[in-house]
Amino acid sequence: MRIIAGEARGRSIVAPKGMDTRPTQDHVRESLFNILMHDTPDAAVLDLFAGSGALALEAVSRGAAEATLVDHNPQAIACINRNVETLRMHAHVTVMRSDWQTALERLKQEGKKFSLVFLDPPYLMRDTGLICTRMADAGLLKEDALVVIEHRSDAKPEPDQRFIERDRRRYGDTHIHFFAFQEGAREDV
Repeated sequence: MRIIAGEARGRSIVAPKGMDTRPTQDHVRESLFNILMHDTPDAAVLDLFAGSGALALEAVSRGAAEATLVDHNPQAIACINRNVETLRMHAHVTVMRSDWQTALERLKQEGKKFSLVFLDPPYLMRDTGLICTRMADAGLLKEDALVVIEHRSDAKPEPDQRFIERDRRRYGDTHIHFFAFQEGAREDV
């Protein structure tokens, strides 16, 4: 794996071994960031199931102001830390070893707000809509924040009405949905 463009272009990064982490393939990442080219510069990025950290690190390489990378797997965290060291991105990156629920609570307490979020949870985890709701309810999303969800075809994301689908793409069995967060779009019940 490598960083495709930006300041760290061409630099190699590592991924955890085993089946627990499925790094986004280089060609999918390249296509994804072509779509995100206007959303990445100066973004505050959250990569909630970071794995190797490839998505958030690619964003920082392309001009994101900061990135928070979260994963609960110790092997993933070791790879992320190694990649941050290799790419010399310490000044822009925060790494958290945590499950997603605890991470969201901590980020809320820290008053963090994100403009670009990557969700690529384990394939067995299907309810990405719940994660989106929890991020929004915790006040972690800036207005018009973009949430990018990578998923299998049989696990289509269904976030609440505050998340407006902006785009969707398919790369083999990998599907990516792009949702823009609009606080005022929620229907009161």
